[in-house]
Amino acid sequence: MICQTFGEDKPHRRQTFGGDRRFRGRVAVRNGSPRALYNRLTLDKASNAWGMEGTDSEVGGRVTHRGRTIVTLEDVARAAGVHYSTVSRALDPTTVRRVSVDTRKHIQAVAKKMGYQRDMVATGLKRGRTQTVAAVVADLGNPSIAPVLRGIASRLEPAGFMPLFAETQDDSSRLERILNHLLSRRVDAIILTAGRVGDVRILRRFSGHGIPMVLALQNVPGIRLPSCTNDDLLGGRLAAQHLLALGHRRVAQLRGPADVLSLSQRAQGFSKAIAAAGATEVIVRSTAPLGNADDGRRLMRLLLTSKRVRPTGIFAHHDLMALGAMTVADERGMSCPRDVSIIGYHDILNLERLVPALTTIRQPLEEAGRAASDMVLDLLNSSTRQPPSRRLAPTLVVRQSTGPPPEVRKP
Repeated sequence: MICQTFGEDKPHRRQTFGGDRRFRGRVAVRNGSPRALYNRLTLDKASNAWGMEGTDSEVGGRVTHRGRTIVTLEDVARAAGVHYSTVSRALDPTTVRRVSVDTRKHIQAVAKKMGYQRDMVATGLKRGRTQTVAAVVADLGNPSIAPVLRGIASRLEPAGFMPLFAETQDDSSRLERILNHLLSRRVDAIILTAGRVGDVRILRRFSGHGIPMVLALQNVPGIRLPSCTNDDLLGGRLAAQHLLALGHRRVAQLRGPADVLSLSQRAQGFSKAIAAAGATEVIVRSTAPLGNADDGRRLMRLLLTSKRVRPTGIFAHHDLMALGAMTVADERGMSCPRDVSIIGYHDILNLERLVPALTTIRQPLEEAGRAASDMVLDLLNSSTRQPPSRRLAPTLVVRQSTGPPPEVRKP
């Protein structure tokens, strides 16, 4: 698993994934037969301490470089007592199912004991792929994104693909630079979780290059791409229905930016349910650009300093915002949930350890990552069929931060 944080377009920007520039330069200028180029790739990579299987021309004997023996497919085949092609299929995630279970386990055990390593450079040359899939996120520091990345990696790695992670910092210009960079790196596919409504022009231009792309968590109107998103209309409605069921008739929501479709749908679901019940929603004019605890504190202060009657129930669009709102309520001498009920969104780790433990809307984030990866693998394995989009249902998790409003609480 490789992580990259892209900086500004400066010569000294830090890079943590990709190939050796010196090695790439030698390959680019060297002429000769494909076999000669292939041999050169193997030797140069070996000099960087990568164990490789060798080339087809080297089958039948081991390769030694700087005193280190490189185990080849033929070595494994000879030790396992099977044909070379059987070993090749048994050690390739895309063909392993064509080998019987017992033979597969035997070959894999022998290969592991011998220290065999697949030659991914050779595999890429043979298949026209780099065996890499990029996942582009808005903020690597957002605790709700970690389960998504875990889900992505859990599907890609067994299929023989290396996930690369890049961060846009919620900046459309950075998104465009990152996509161009990934295009030049020849990644096989991209999973985008950082799309905003205004990014449709960037995505349309990029989709013309033919690299498969799947949208995860955030859909982008105006472009037809397979997507795996959460039902945020339902999520907002669940939050509203929970507060209404407790007896709250005056509520508010601390909203995220309107140009993120999932957040605008979250707001719509909440507002429609409140209006349908004949309750009152106190509108907070400002929004949270980052969705962190500082945003939650700022919006909660705006709400509490207003001359309007205070709401008794508050829905925050992110758990971190809810934590910030709880901090401000405590500073103002308000008890949660006695004086105000607060509900968050996402169900990030350790919310149950808070006092009071935070009621929230749980998103199946790891499942979303797995589903997005499955779509990518379908696209890579089928040149004609586009996988259907999926929408995952959130669930309400009731804890101690919500309760009846003061006017209906029993004495």
